[in-house]
Amino acid sequence: MNRFSPKLALVVIAGGVAVSGCATKRYVREQVAPVAQRVDTLEAKLQETDGTAKSALAEAQAAAGQAQANGQRLDQVSGRVDGVEQRLTVQEQKRAKRPRH
Repeated sequence: MNRFSPKLALVVIAGGVAVSGCATKRYVREQVAPVAQRVDTLEAKLQETDGTAKSALAEAQAAAGQAQANGQRLDQVSGRVDGVEQRLTVQEQKRAKRPRH
Protein backbone atom coordinates (compact mmCIF):
# COMPACT_ATOMS: atom_id res chain seq x y z
CA MET A 1 0.00 0.00 0.00
CA ASN A 2 2.74 2.37 -0.73
CA ARG A 3 0.91 3.61 -3.69
CA PHE A 4 0.69 7.28 -4.26
CA SER A 5 -2.93 8.31 -4.01
CA PRO A 6 -4.38 10.52 -6.78
CA LYS A 7 -6.09 12.70 -4.21
CA LEU A 8 -2.80 13.39 -2.48
CA ALA A 9 -1.14 14.18 -5.81
CA LEU A 10 -3.94 16.59 -6.64
CA VAL A 11 -3.55 18.34 -3.28
CA VAL A 12 0.23 18.60 -3.74
CA ILE A 13 -0.12 20.00 -7.25
CA ALA A 14 -2.85 22.46 -6.24
CA GLY A 15 -0.76 23.62 -3.30
CA GLY A 16 2.30 24.09 -5.49
CA VAL A 17 0.35 26.14 -8.02
CA ALA A 18 -1.25 28.23 -5.29
CA VAL A 19 2.08 28.97 -3.60
CA SER A 20 3.92 29.74 -6.81
CA GLY A 21 1.13 32.04 -8.04
CA CYS A 22 1.15 34.30 -4.97
CA ALA A 23 3.33 37.35 -5.04
CA THR A 24 5.41 38.03 -1.98
CA LYS A 25 5.19 41.35 -0.18
CA ARG A 26 8.76 42.07 -1.17
CA TYR A 27 8.02 41.47 -4.86
CA VAL A 28 4.97 43.72 -4.71
CA ARG A 29 6.98 46.47 -3.00
CA GLU A 30 9.69 46.18 -5.65
CA GLN A 31 7.14 46.45 -8.43
CA VAL A 32 5.14 49.27 -6.84
CA ALA A 33 8.13 51.38 -5.73
CA PRO A 34 9.01 52.78 -9.21
CA VAL A 35 5.35 53.57 -9.87
CA ALA A 36 5.02 55.27 -6.50
CA GLN A 37 8.13 57.35 -7.22
CA ARG A 38 6.69 58.45 -10.55
CA VAL A 39 3.40 59.32 -8.90
CA ASP A 40 5.25 61.36 -6.25
CA THR A 41 7.23 63.18 -8.96
CA LEU A 42 4.11 63.93 -10.97
CA GLU A 43 2.28 65.08 -7.85
CA ALA A 44 5.10 67.50 -7.05
CA LYS A 45 5.04 68.84 -10.61
CA LEU A 46 1.26 69.18 -10.44
CA GLN A 47 1.51 71.17 -7.21
CA GLU A 48 4.16 73.40 -8.79
CA THR A 49 2.00 73.92 -11.87
CA ASP A 50 -1.01 74.65 -9.68
CA GLY A 51 0.99 77.25 -7.78
CA THR A 52 2.14 78.85 -11.03
CA ALA A 53 -1.42 78.91 -12.35
CA LYS A 54 -2.75 80.49 -9.16
CA SER A 55 0.00 83.11 -9.27
CA ALA A 56 -0.76 83.89 -12.92
CA LEU A 57 -4.46 84.17 -12.11
CA ALA A 58 -3.75 86.60 -9.28
CA GLU A 59 -1.55 88.71 -11.57
CA ALA A 60 -4.19 88.68 -14.30
CA GLN A 61 -6.88 89.75 -11.85
CA ALA A 62 -4.66 92.56 -10.58
CA ALA A 63 -3.99 93.68 -14.16
CA ALA A 64 -7.71 93.59 -14.93
CA GLY A 65 -8.39 95.74 -11.88
CA GLN A 66 -5.69 98.20 -12.91
CA ALA A 67 -7.05 98.32 -16.45
CA GLN A 68 -10.52 99.07 -15.11
CA ALA A 69 -9.15 101.84 -12.90
CA ASN A 70 -7.22 103.27 -15.85
CA GLY A 71 -10.38 103.14 -17.97
CA GLN A 72 -12.27 105.10 -15.31
CA ARG A 73 -9.52 107.71 -15.15
CA LEU A 74 -9.53 107.97 -18.92
CA ASP A 75 -13.29 108.54 -18.86
CA GLN A 76 -12.80 111.33 -16.29
CA VAL A 77 -10.06 112.96 -18.35
CA SER A 78 -12.16 112.68 -21.50
CA GLY A 79 -15.03 114.42 -19.73
CA ARG A 80 -12.75 117.21 -18.60
CA VAL A 81 -11.30 117.61 -22.11
CA ASP A 82 -14.82 117.76 -23.55
CA GLY A 83 -15.68 120.52 -21.06
CA VAL A 84 -12.56 122.50 -21.99
CA GLU A 85 -13.33 122.13 -25.69
CA GLN A 86 -16.88 123.36 -25.16
CA ARG A 87 -15.67 126.44 -23.26
CA LEU A 88 -13.09 127.10 -25.94
CA THR A 89 -15.74 126.85 -28.65
CA VAL A 90 -18.01 129.26 -26.76
CA GLN A 91 -15.15 131.75 -26.38
CA GLU A 92 -14.28 131.49 -30.05
CA GLN A 93 -17.91 132.09 -30.99
CA LYS A 94 -18.04 135.16 -28.76
CA ARG A 95 -14.90 136.56 -30.38
CA ALA A 96 -16.29 135.93 -33.83
CA LYS A 97 -19.52 137.84 -32.98
CA ARG A 98 -17.67 140.91 -31.64
CA PRO A 99 -17.44 143.65 -34.17
CA ARG A 100 -13.94 144.51 -35.19
CA HIS A 101 -12.99 148.17 -35.04
